[in-house]
Amino acid sequence: MSQRLFFWSLTAALAGFLFGFDTVVISGAEKTIQSLWNLGDFQHGLAMSMALWGTVAGSLCGSWPTDHFGRKTTLLWIGILYFVSAVWSGLATDVYSFMVARFLGGLGVGISTVAAPLYISEIAPPEHRGRLAGMFQFNIVFGILIAFVSNTLLGRIGENAWRWMLGVEAVPAMIYSALCFTLPRSPRWLIGQRSDRAGATEVLRQIYPDHTESEIEALVDEIAGVSHEPSSTGGFWTWRLRVPISLAFLVAFFNQLSGINAILYFAPRIFELTGLGEQAALLQSIGIGVTNLVFTFIGLWLIDRLGRKTLLYLGSLGYIASLGLCAWAFFTETYSIVPACIFAFIAAHALGQGTVIWVLISEIFPNRHRAQGQSLGSFTHWIFAALLTLFFPAMVSAFAPGYVFSFFCFMMVLQLIWVFTMVPETKGRPLEEIEHALGLESSGDPEILAR
Repeated sequence: MSQRLFFWSLTAALAGFLFGFDTVVISGAEKTIQSLWNLGDFQHGLAMSMALWGTVAGSLCGSWPTDHFGRKTTLLWIGILYFVSAVWSGLATDVYSFMVARFLGGLGVGISTVAAPLYISEIAPPEHRGRLAGMFQFNIVFGILIAFVSNTLLGRIGENAWRWMLGVEAVPAMIYSALCFTLPRSPRWLIGQRSDRAGATEVLRQIYPDHTESEIEALVDEIAGVSHEPSSTGGFWTWRLRVPISLAFLVAFFNQLSGINAILYFAPRIFELTGLGEQAALLQSIGIGVTNLVFTFIGLWLIDRLGRKTLLYLGSLGYIASLGLCAWAFFTETYSIVPACIFAFIAAHALGQGTVIWVLISEIFPNRHRAQGQSLGSFTHWIFAALLTLFFPAMVSAFAPGYVFSFFCFMMVLQLIWVFTMVPETKGRPLEEIEHALGLESSGDPEILAR
């Protein structure tokens, strides 16, 4: 792997760092904001959730700029959205202005989950694509951890500390935006959307410096062949694309039906139910954050060695064991094992779904429909994240915690069955080969996917 390719992938993945930072940084300011503007419960909840609803909107519409203006241009504008949101949030003088600012940041988060993994998958060689595209998830987790550290440090500077907590994001956003100018255009976008063979050839020469001219030309011909074949001119919602559409929907659906966002957001509430309330903040901000980061790194190291499907197997088994034990602990009041179960759950998620989701979605769609497919997976992820976050407190109030964890455990049993029966292994395969394989499979040749 060339240093240039790693730098380009890391730059695009930094959109994930801003995503993680922006999502969590609000936690250090929310109490001050509520008291500053005398917000009622509904207004406070709306103000805190505006970024999440911006994320839903951004994921839904993210495919349009990614296709029409290009992956590079979209990544640049994501940085600008983060910058404007950070400065505006820090300077907001009323709650409504604050909500608009947070919504813009959420818009950037949603679009980044479409554009960044997609761009990296399109420039990465097959043998390195998993770990390079997976850097997006690693940077999300890293951004979350840095947000906790930043809030801790800035929380001591006075009554306007909350403004600095939110405004400091402008610095990494500005650096990221500047770095985006160094990115090349995606060769697959150049061919598929602009029919620019010369531009794509030049980028591919930089990606594959050891390839001969004939090898580069053969790669260009292969990309052009699948980008312009008659079947790929059809619409997105077609029977031909039923396999990648179902894979994108289900990987995002099961990602959230594990309960990951609900457990992350409401970890203090869960720990309080076990009598460990005083330790809740520490366990959430430090223990969970570090566990998430370490096992995401392990997942990145393994994804191109063991493959996507194997990591989903390992994650599913870890989910089932940790959630099942958590349910048992609440039913039997064996509360002492709950923190260990939660940490094991976070580790299983980081190693499996957390590492795989954005990589897999970015690999399984044809070149012409990759942005729409990424948008579908991203939107599914975020709408279920919003709904679960909305209903989880009511679930815990209406049902004993043991039943809630049993439900999540059951959903992960279904995920394990889905991984076994439907998920293809995409490790080490060129995107065009995956496209052909999925196309052949949907025409009745399932054996090609089992290779």
